[in-house]
Amino acid sequence: MTGNMQSIMVVSRDGLRLAADRGGDPAAPAVILLHGGGQTRHSWSRAARHLLAEGFQVINYDARGHGESDWSPTAAYQLTDRAEDLGAVLAGIGVPFVLVGASLGGATSIVAIDRGLRPAGLVLVDIVPEPDPRGIDRIVSFMRGHPEGFATIGEAVEAVAAYNPRQRDSSDGAGMMKNLRKGADGRLRWHWDPRILDETPERHHDVVQRAALQLATLSLPVLLVRGLSSDVVSDAGVAAFRDALPRLETVNVAGAGHMVAGDRNDAFNEAVVAFSKRSLHGEAARSS
Repeated sequence: MTGNMQSIMVVSRDGLRLAADRGGDPAAPAVILLHGGGQTRHSWSRAARHLLAEGFQVINYDARGHGESDWSPTAAYQLTDRAEDLGAVLAGIGVPFVLVGASLGGATSIVAIDRGLRPAGLVLVDIVPEPDPRGIDRIVSFMRGHPEGFATIGEAVEAVAAYNPRQRDSSDGAGMMKNLRKGADGRLRWHWDPRILDETPERHHDVVQRAALQLATLSLPVLLVRGLSSDVVSDAGVAAFRDALPRLETVNVAGAGHMVAGDRNDAFNEAVVAFSKRSLHGEAARSS
């Protein structure tokens, strides 16, 4: 397992099967990719290939209720449930690792660190403890939209392009199909459990706010990769985060919105690779 990703299944504490891809040398330092709400692990495809080429081990998984991972029969979609899933994914890893979390994945990472997980570094992709509620509301509105599904892949592509015009020219039907499932009625719907929206943004906010306090007590390197056209991370949100975490590093990506890795994958990869190498080198120095 040195180049291509290999599909595996991880079992969570409460018995859900979590679909994951793992690639690279198992003895190499790892980068763990956590996608955003309403996405799947396939949103990281280009980033994963780049990280593998840079010599990292990569683990990329579908969050519970998303993609090929199980839906929770009890709608257990709290951030603490997701943090425990991350612990299950990392069980027995045995090498230093960096967490890269987009939006919901970033919130999951913060909560996991608060609960004792100790990565060598943390990359938050367009998410801060104080996000702009207007941007969060727009995401939730998009996710609640089209409950009746789509008749064709083209309709789904247009829905994504309406939310994020930067994706209009880059979205293709084959890639989009990885984010869709066909129902018994023959219509296509997003590949996630609608009940994940029962966990309100306000409830997530309170949990992340409390957990983020732990970051200030640790020597953990933290990088914020922000899309300069994002409506989720504002200047005020960045300033508040830096007040609490003065050592916060930031990379502002021009031409990118909330979906930074999809909008500007080149700049995203460059930032994540450089930060991961620095963080993992520092971890090795501390351990020697």
